[in-house]
Amino acid sequence: MMKVIRAKFHGIRVTSADLNYHGSITLDPEQCALAGIYPMEFVEIWNKSSGARISTYVIFGQPGSRCCILNGAAARTCQTGDEVIIAAADYIKGPEELYTLKPRILTFLPDNHVDQVLYYDVFQSEQRPYDFRIMDADKHTVDSCHTWPNVDVNAIRTDLKAKGWAEADIDSFVASHFSL
Repeated sequence: MMKVIRAKFHGIRVTSADLNYHGSITLDPEQCALAGIYPMEFVEIWNKSSGARISTYVIFGQPGSRCCILNGAAARTCQTGDEVIIAAADYIKGPEELYTLKPRILTFLPDNHVDQVLYYDVFQSEQRPYDFRIMDADKHTVDSCHTWPNVDVNAIRTDLKAKGWAEADIDSFVASHFSL
């Protein structure tokens, strides 16, 4: 048996920590449904700010709230605003099952709105039997994915426009700083 990633929130920010609640992590059920994370499912949580790594179970909060609340002992591992990675795992019998596994990955903007919905794809390439790529879940392409998480390019465009930048200059800036 191999333990593999099944779903992941990458770069969601902690909105609160409640030491006196009886354990778990509270997440927005709409975002969980988008990734395929379930209530009472155990997840690994990796704090990008502190390096802390913990395991706890998911409970659902208010739909649409974009919440990420560490409860109980887990509350000691983070601060409000910390960026975390939340990963749900599964077990497969062997590497041949990697071809059909398409873990859904959500990346987030600083306000916890979903930025991208991606999936990991293992495929056989000319170079190796188990190659890897990150795909846009809607377009099923590599080209539509970006690798700059937690950057709200639309907000940057709006700010530059408000500063009087021309549309062509904004396009050039975005292309040079936020391309694949």
